[in-house]
Amino acid sequence: MFERFTDEARTVVAAAGRHAGALHHGWIGTEHLLLGILDDRSTRPARLLGDRGVTGEWVHEEVERIVGRGEPDIDADALATLGIDLDAVRERVERTFGPGALSRRPCRRGGLLRGGAERPLTPRAKKVLELSLREAVERGDGFIGAEHLLLGLVREGDGVAGRILASRGVTRPVVLAGLARDAAA
Repeated sequence: MFERFTDEARTVVAAAGRHAGALHHGWIGTEHLLLGILDDRSTRPARLLGDRGVTGEWVHEEVERIVGRGEPDIDADALATLGIDLDAVRERVERTFGPGALSRRPCRRGGLLRGGAERPLTPRAKKVLELSLREAVERGDGFIGAEHLLLGLVREGDGVAGRILASRGVTRPVVLAGLARDAAA
């Protein structure tokens, strides 16, 4: 599927990985994809979101509030003295976000981010990519751009990004109307 991604969409996914790393998250989730979309304020999706008060800085704060920051060095013994079982936490996180989500070393593979360290996509982030392809097909586009990624995020709707966007009234009809206005201008 990544062969259909425009350079702009590839940049979004690469930026999502950087945002995940900066937050010490061992996964790329919908929240990281949203942050990646907002990195380049000159793109149509970022401008559309900015018009609704959705900025990179605000989303970053919301992600930290909702998800929190990961810890680069987790001390299992110190957590145990507080009654926190790190193995149980790790198991629960991996059930939610996939194997290796808390791994200190991101997996390496080729593909979209050739040669770069990649974190695994959460099931919801994978769903967003699938929905982005559906959006592109429905619109008759032979490519997947950042606008399709945004449409995939709002269409998925249940992830962290979907909840953040919904809190500012960003829905699929709003995004479609904004893209139509932009195209007509």
